[in-house]
Amino acid sequence: MAQSRDKTPPHDDELERATLGSMLQDAEAVDAAIQQHLAAGDFYARANQRIYEAVLSLDEKGLRADIQTVVQELKQLGKLEEAGGAAYVSSLTTVIPSGANIDYYAQSVRNYSLRRALLKVAFEIGVKVYDESKESREVLEEVQQSIFDLSDSRQVFSFRKIGEVLQETIDIIDKVYKSKQPLTGIPTGFEKLDQMTSGFQPSDFIVIGARPSVGKTALALNIASYIACTRKVPLAFFSLEMSEIALTQRLISSEATVEGNKLRSGFLTPGDFKKILDVAGKMYEAPFYIVDMPNMKLLDLRSQARKLRAQQQIEIVFVDYLGLIGHENNSLPRYEQISEISRSLKSLARELSIPVVVLCQLNREAQWETPSLANLRDSGSIEQDADLVLFLHREAKKKRDKEKEEEEQIPSDVIPTDLIVAKQRNGPVGNVKLELQSKFARFFPLSREHS
Repeated sequence: MAQSRDKTPPHDDELERATLGSMLQDAEAVDAAIQQHLAAGDFYARANQRIYEAVLSLDEKGLRADIQTVVQELKQLGKLEEAGGAAYVSSLTTVIPSGANIDYYAQSVRNYSLRRALLKVAFEIGVKVYDESKESREVLEEVQQSIFDLSDSRQVFSFRKIGEVLQETIDIIDKVYKSKQPLTGIPTGFEKLDQMTSGFQPSDFIVIGARPSVGKTALALNIASYIACTRKVPLAFFSLEMSEIALTQRLISSEATVEGNKLRSGFLTPGDFKKILDVAGKMYEAPFYIVDMPNMKLLDLRSQARKLRAQQQIEIVFVDYLGLIGHENNSLPRYEQISEISRSLKSLARELSIPVVVLCQLNREAQWETPSLANLRDSGSIEQDADLVLFLHREAKKKRDKEKEEEEQIPSDVIPTDLIVAKQRNGPVGNVKLELQSKFARFFPLSREHS
């Protein structure tokens, strides 16, 4: 079964015949091949492709594939001659004694198919490189997408008996029980939120939604700063809206409690500057990785997240924000693009086994009313894909002004804000009362005297 060394695309005729012969002798071999995600296109020989198509057709009808049924099915499909005739089909059962090694045969056929697919991609790369009508960056994105598509299509899914999964589950429960530590995920620094969620959980797709200027970036940075600077947990912050300098300035303002306009204008007191240096020293060694890439495409985001997970061992990703992520196919309606981006980010969270936190704008209907899941902008799939949905909401300005007149002790720059846990797959929903100190862009739990 040695591979030919000439320029014929990688394949092995004997392995292909052994795969088909196994299925013609053993009904369970058909199920095994399907579980390996073996497709007709994975076979190199056209005759073998047609025979496998007939086997799949019979399986869909609930019929067992053997020499006679396959020959009859090929006749009905009008493809018996293309499949090499009845004599060729009959010869397949003489290649091997049984179908015991079907997993090996099917995997080998898929591996050869992958090599041919890679050759095709390599050829296409050569063609695209010489196409000067395309930007180099566009060619690179298309090449990456082709590779990722191959990788995704080659994933083989498996199953396990619940007893095996149960043991792992009990071990996790036992560990939490013995540690008496209620947090099983990454803590946010907001005690009540952590009590409700047990922290941001691995593989969860988390959405923080709000109208513009309500504070979703501030909240994300507050949480990210606590995770990286205080807990020393590596994270990546994808900033699609702000530059890395502007983002770092906001972090310093928030952590040092120095007004942001003073940082920008330079009108700092010696006390302010000392606080800035103290915070900078604390932040310097923090495993906080900023990805500043305007006009970022979904493909770029996934690629960078994988790279940071592998090289820097990041344990959580923040994306600011969903509406600015570009899609490779601009011809799609925006709601379809957002749906694909949402599904892809959920898939990324599961693939990397880390939380992916994405900021999202709400539609105009949520301007003054308490937001609901229906207010997630552009696509209903966000609501469906998300494991945890958090909304930031504040009362209308007139109502706030009236409350400030009645409660004169509330400073004018302190804005009471509700953090609404609107959806949680594995926990309760409810409200967390916060206050935004706007001059520092920093959230705190609502203090007792202001509540």
